[in-house]
Amino acid sequence: MKSLHPKNIHKSGYDFELLMKNNRDLIPFVIEKFEKLTIDFSNPKAVKHLNKALLSSYYNITNWNFSDKNLCPPIPGRVDYIHYLADLIKGKNNISVLDIGTGATCIYPILGAAIYNWNFVASDINKDSLKIAQDNIYKNNLDNKIKLRYQEDASKILTGVIKNGEKFTLTMCNPPFYSSMSEAILVNKKKNKNLGVNLARNFSGIKEELCYKGGEKAFLHNYLYQSSLFSNSSFWFTSLVSRKENVKSMELSSKKIGVKDFINIPMFHGNKVTRIVCWKF
Repeated sequence: MKSLHPKNIHKSGYDFELLMKNNRDLIPFVIEKFEKLTIDFSNPKAVKHLNKALLSSYYNITNWNFSDKNLCPPIPGRVDYIHYLADLIKGKNNISVLDIGTGATCIYPILGAAIYNWNFVASDINKDSLKIAQDNIYKNNLDNKIKLRYQEDASKILTGVIKNGEKFTLTMCNPPFYSSMSEAILVNKKKNKNLGVNLARNFSGIKEELCYKGGEKAFLHNYLYQSSLFSNSSFWFTSLVSRKENVKSMELSSKKIGVKDFINIPMFHGNKVTRIVCWKF
């Protein structure tokens, strides 16, 4: 079984003794299963406290708060994206990154600043999420590393966010996966049934974090097209892609808009496979 990036400090699993020591709120959620400590990963609150403990234990992020309604990102997978991007731009200095759809957790800028001391501009279409993100930035003394921007038009991705003459080393994104909340709930119910979990909903995330008209494919192709309008604004454009078929579709479309290099980087987390698609002009 392939695992996380070689530089990912979580590749060997979780040290729950350390995590409970650094975040006592995690203690009630830790259980013993097959003579090992773990949590119930179908419990959103348990997952949230686990990820808070990872941030405080390994990245000196001691204040990371957001509503239980907001998407809670799994830290090991988010760290992987950061490390693979670091490989992509090896040798470059003074790294500046644009994070599209940063969410209330502002997780990629927080991790990128903590691990590699990168500078970030982070955008979102939800003002409440940006307020929470700003609070997390301020409480972790990252004001000089991360700047937030509001995207007022949900149909736009880069337009209205990138300023005239502005240049980034990287643009990154974790796109919304579903076309609607009803689709998200339906898919979640099917997963629960397969796992034998009797819950109507055991995942977090608000509509803006999870959904885009047309789903992941529509978002990715809009992002790809808009990148051609800002071809000189970022050395690399990148995005996570969940569905394998969307990679091929993007690659075919990229050739039509003048993309010079197109790279697909697989990421493995247990049995789950996702991809980072990278392109430049």
